[in-house]
Amino acid sequence: MFDLDKWQEITAALKKNKLRTILTGLGVMFGILILVTLLGIGRGFQNNIQSSLGNFATNSTVFWVQRTTKAYKGLPRNRFYQFTNEDLVAIKRSVPELENIAPEINGWSGGATHNTFRAEKKGNFRIKGTSPEMNQVNPVDITAGRFINENDLKEFRKVITIGPRVKELMFEEDEDPIGQYLKVNGIYLKIVGTIKPLSQNMGNRDDIIQMPFTTLQRLYNRGDKFYSFLATAKVGESVEELQNSIFSILARRHNIHPDDKQAIGNFNIAKLFQKIFGLFNSIGFLFWIIGFGVLLTGVIGVSNIMHVVVKERTRELGIKRAIGARPREVVGQIINESVFLTTFAGFWGLVLGVLIVELIGKMTEGSPNPQILNPYVDINVAFIALGVLIFFGVLAGLLPAQRAIRIKPVDALRYE
Repeated sequence: MFDLDKWQEITAALKKNKLRTILTGLGVMFGILILVTLLGIGRGFQNNIQSSLGNFATNSTVFWVQRTTKAYKGLPRNRFYQFTNEDLVAIKRSVPELENIAPEINGWSGGATHNTFRAEKKGNFRIKGTSPEMNQVNPVDITAGRFINENDLKEFRKVITIGPRVKELMFEEDEDPIGQYLKVNGIYLKIVGTIKPLSQNMGNRDDIIQMPFTTLQRLYNRGDKFYSFLATAKVGESVEELQNSIFSILARRHNIHPDDKQAIGNFNIAKLFQKIFGLFNSIGFLFWIIGFGVLLTGVIGVSNIMHVVVKERTRELGIKRAIGARPREVVGQIINESVFLTTFAGFWGLVLGVLIVELIGKMTEGSPNPQILNPYVDINVAFIALGVLIFFGVLAGLLPAQRAIRIKPVDALRYE
């Protein structure tokens, strides 16, 4: 039940020495301010990294061809080979852990300055062969039309999707590119979709032209060959086991020694993501430790001040005990004063911390390459910080309160 007299007594006690109260409160306020600001900035760094990765599948791995390093079945070492479309079929058929597999083939311009033409417009863009599965592994935003589909692959259709930079340079602002044609390396290709990369990393760019990888193979006389592909594991499946299964199939199909791990390049992207997110978790934990350390310093200051307050009010507390005040009432008064001071100062530290994080967000907003992206303070973190603050406030007042109730009323009345 709310007791107005009790709270008036608490505020009156804190007002007796305003300078001391303000300085003590500032210690707590700066502790929570530093904690909240560090956590907000840490979230901004994490957002920046996640933004640069887009929605790239975290449970993925990449394979690429390399020369063999061991002789096998009468074949020499240092032999070169290429993956084939039949490899993809065999992997899909034989690896139960597999979710998606997507070859990636880069086109080339034969050294020409420009590789794409439309009437009087021309440009030099990145040409890639892709598949529908690629949009599951390394997704893009389909802004109009559609993405490459299975029928495009089977029928070797001369269709493409284009990035925003291609659309900007090859079409007028009010033109609809869907259904239009671009002449790419001397071949007319029909635009079936426009895309926007979710990030400029992991192989996606704004100046990209994508076509079915089977079409690219045919146009560039590559037969059914390619050099690299991405694969993702099903939910709950190990990417490392997926790698081992795919390696075994490729080694058997291309007569590669089972122990020749250098012959098939591969990289576990899932491990990279685990390290990145583990690093951010470690940084977040470090920020909590630093913030708690500064906060604890302020709380220790509150505890020391409460010891001084108890000493100054020894006679007052003795009179209360003499006229019938119970020990728990004395303890409650001291703890209430401590909690009120820490919570009041902490609240304003929390508010200022949130404002600083918001200010940092506004300052970095619109920057071309921000290191801190959309920093914010999680509401759950705010509540946890306040809860910890209240707990520390109780601890800060507990020891002085115990000292207060150990003073005998007779001794307190004689205290000068």
